[in-house]
Amino acid sequence: MTDTLSISFAESENQNMIAQMVRDFGSREIKPFMMDWDESQEFPIAMFRKMGALGLMGVLVPEQYGGAGFGYLEYVTAIAELAKIDGSIGLSMAAHNSLCTNHILQFGNEEQKHNYLPKLATAEWIGAWGLTEPNTGSDAGNMRTVAVRDGDYYVINGAKNFITHGKSGDVAVVIVRTGEVGDSRGMTAFVIEKGTSGFSAGKKENKLGMRASETAELIFSDCRIHKSQMLGQEGEGFIQAMKVLDGGRISIAALSLGIAQGAFEAALHYSKERHQFNKPISAFQGIAFKLADMATKVEAAKLLTYRAADMKNKGMDVNKESAMAKLYASEVAVEIANEGVQIFGGYGYTKDFPAEKYYRDAKLCTIGEGTSEIQKLVISRAILK
Repeated sequence: MTDTLSISFAESENQNMIAQMVRDFGSREIKPFMMDWDESQEFPIAMFRKMGALGLMGVLVPEQYGGAGFGYLEYVTAIAELAKIDGSIGLSMAAHNSLCTNHILQFGNEEQKHNYLPKLATAEWIGAWGLTEPNTGSDAGNMRTVAVRDGDYYVINGAKNFITHGKSGDVAVVIVRTGEVGDSRGMTAFVIEKGTSGFSAGKKENKLGMRASETAELIFSDCRIHKSQMLGQEGEGFIQAMKVLDGGRISIAALSLGIAQGAFEAALHYSKERHQFNKPISAFQGIAFKLADMATKVEAAKLLTYRAADMKNKGMDVNKESAMAKLYASEVAVEIANEGVQIFGGYGYTKDFPAEKYYRDAKLCTIGEGTSEIQKLVISRAILK
């Protein structure tokens, strides 16, 4: 077995600095407005530009391309701290960094990196990433969005859905079929800019939670893309996407961790303030034991998430570990958010208290970037090799 236990349990100076920066920024720029954004489903682009100025939209991008140049431990810290405040902001930050930006960073040529990464890392441009289609979620091999070669161009027709920043994104990395259905080497990735003829946004989804993170369709109608917009070689798109998702799962684990921490801390605080029968409800064993379980599960999720991040930093294969972290942290986020509502009681069901929003936001973590069932498939295949 590979050594995966060499992670230091002490948070670095960089991690502490980033955590404090996010907390300060969040209290100023997110908390006062987040329920308005949630109610109206507003995607607050101006706020993301401010995050870009702090380096939060290009955490993993090297400094030579205008990014912060940090690793996965700092990245996980930033996402978790954002998600403690507002899961939808954490989600959009994670999708922008892990998917669109990271795909170009990993597989783009130097010209593509210099062209796109500085704009993405500063949030001058918002990034989208398209793999899922109306009829193909986990079954990406059966995608119907097709690119047909025409000289030096490819003509794309089809649609992608459930795309974060599908309407507001300035640039999208999309994986389309260039070969036979079901062939893992029959898909190719392209970078497509907003305003390209034949490329448009469709319906914006009306969602249960994560409502300030925009989710919409991408539509391609005879969209002509020059071969210079291809990432890597023809036929490499699906393989690239799976590698991108290995890192993306760590970001969703971090997002889940932040939501779980936020829901737990809110419930803990409330349990000390709320009095029944002349004492705080935390004095009752029924509540105290709930809090003990919640605290333990948060710590377990944190360890799995930071272990995967540490391995990713070291260039190790994280296929299994990222799936484990994503599976456990996301399911725990849902469980803890549910218990948080229970501890708040009737107030937990109202929008005057934070419990209901954590409850709504948490569920997406078990679905996005691979459902819990797909994570179990990835893990079982790894351990049964």
